[in-house]
Amino acid sequence: MNESNANAFLEQEKLGTLMRKYAVPCIISLLVAALYNIVDQIFIANADYLGSYGNAANTVVFPLTVVALAIAVMIGDGCCAYVSICLGARNHENAHKSIGSAVVLSVVSSLVVTLFYLVFQDGILTAFGGRVNNETFVQAQEYFFWITLGIPFYMFGQALNPIIRSDGSPKFAMAATLGGAVVNIILDPVFIFVFHWGMMGAAVATVLGQILTAVLSIWYLCHMKAVKLEKRSFLPSWGVIRKFIPLGACSFLSQISLVASMAAINNMIRKYGALDEVFSQTEYAQIPMAVVGIVMKFFQIVISIAVGTAAGCIPVVGYNIGAGRKDRAKDLFTLLLIVEAAVGAVALLIVELFPQQLIGIFGAKNESAYYTEYAVKCFRIYLCMMILATVNKGTFIYLQSLGKALASTAISLVREVVFGVGFALVLPLFFGLDGVLYSMPVSDILTFIIAAVVIRFTYRELSVDSAKEGTK
Repeated sequence: MNESNANAFLEQEKLGTLMRKYAVPCIISLLVAALYNIVDQIFIANADYLGSYGNAANTVVFPLTVVALAIAVMIGDGCCAYVSICLGARNHENAHKSIGSAVVLSVVSSLVVTLFYLVFQDGILTAFGGRVNNETFVQAQEYFFWITLGIPFYMFGQALNPIIRSDGSPKFAMAATLGGAVVNIILDPVFIFVFHWGMMGAAVATVLGQILTAVLSIWYLCHMKAVKLEKRSFLPSWGVIRKFIPLGACSFLSQISLVASMAAINNMIRKYGALDEVFSQTEYAQIPMAVVGIVMKFFQIVISIAVGTAAGCIPVVGYNIGAGRKDRAKDLFTLLLIVEAAVGAVALLIVELFPQQLIGIFGAKNESAYYTEYAVKCFRIYLCMMILATVNKGTFIYLQSLGKALASTAISLVREVVFGVGFALVLPLFFGLDGVLYSMPVSDILTFIIAAVVIRFTYRELSVDSAKEGTK
C-alpha cells in the first residue's frame, strides 16, 4: 500500500515533468558512455602526427569495443531486470545469486574476449576494414592492442552499471561512469600532445578511465543496500543465469546488429574507395573511413539523446498501463514522438548548416581539401533523415515499455541488419562510394514506413483499451 502511494505521482504528475525527471539521467548516462571513443577521436584528429590516419584507425576499432559492450549489457541489463523482479517478489536468495553470478560471468567472458582479440588481432582488424592503407593498419594495431588490455575493466564496469541501478542507486551508477570519462578527458591531451604517445596514449587514457569505473563498481558491490552479497553469492548458479540472460538478449541484439552494420560499411568504404579517382591514391585512401567514423560519432550523440528520452518513459508507461490509465500512456506516446522529432530536427539543422564547423572539431584544419569536401558531403547525405531516425528509435523503445520486446527487437534487427547491412552492400554496386552514404537515409525511410504502421496500430490499441476502461 505504501509502495503504491509512493508511486502514485506517476499517474498524477504532468507527463512533461515526468519525462524530464526520468529521461535526463538516462540521457546523461548514455552520453557519458559515448564520450570515451568520441573524446579519443577528437584529440587524435587534432594531433598533427596522427590526423585522418588515426581517425580511420579509431573507426576500425570502434565496432570491436561495441562487441564487448554488447556482451556486458546483456549480462548487466538481464541481471538488473531479474534482480528487480526478485526484490519485488521478496526473493532475496535469487537476487544475491544473480548478482554474484553476473559478476563472475562478466569477468570470465571479458577474459575470453580479451584472449580472442589478442590472438586474432590482425585478422579481426582486416575484417573490419583496417587494411585501407598501411599507416591506418599500423595505428589500428597499436590502438587496438591497448584497448584490448582494458576490455576486462570496461566490460565489468558496463555490466555492473545497471546492476547498481537495480539496487536503487542510479546516481552512483552515473557518477561511476562519469568519473571514468572525466579521467579520459583529462589524460587524453596529456598523453597525446605532451608525451606524444600517439594511439597508445589515447588508448591508455581510455583504459585508466575504465579502471576507475571498475574500481568504483567493486566498492559499491561491498556496500550494496537492497541486496547483501556473501561468499556463496559468487558461486555461479546456472539455473539463475538461464533466467536472467534472456532478459538481456534485446540489449545484446541491439548492440551486435550495429556491429554488423558498421563492418559492412567499413568494408564497402575500403572496397569502393579504392575505385574512386581521388581516394584510390594511397595518401588519401583513409579519408572516407575517417570521415564516416566522425559522422557516426555525431549520430551516436543524437541517438543517445533519442534513446535516453524514450528509455526514461518506460517506468512511467509501465505504471500507467498497470493502473489502467491507457489514456496517459497514449498521451505520453504523442509527447515522446514530438520530442524525438524535435531532437532529429535540431540535429538535421546542425549537420546541414554547420558541417564544416563539426569537421573542424575533428581536426579538419590539418587535412587536405578532399577531406573537407567529402566530410561536408557525408554529413549532408548520410544524416539527411535524422528526424525519421530519432522517431524510429523512440517507437521501438516505446514498444518495449508496452511489453512488446519481441516486436521491438525484430523491427530493430530489420533496420540494422536487413536494411543497414543490405543497402550498404547493394547500393555501392550502382552508385559506387556514394552508395554507402545513401544506405543510411534509405534505411531510415523504409524503417519509418514500418514504424508508421506500428504507431497507428499502437494508437488504435491504446484508444480501444482506454474506451473499454471508460465504460467500466
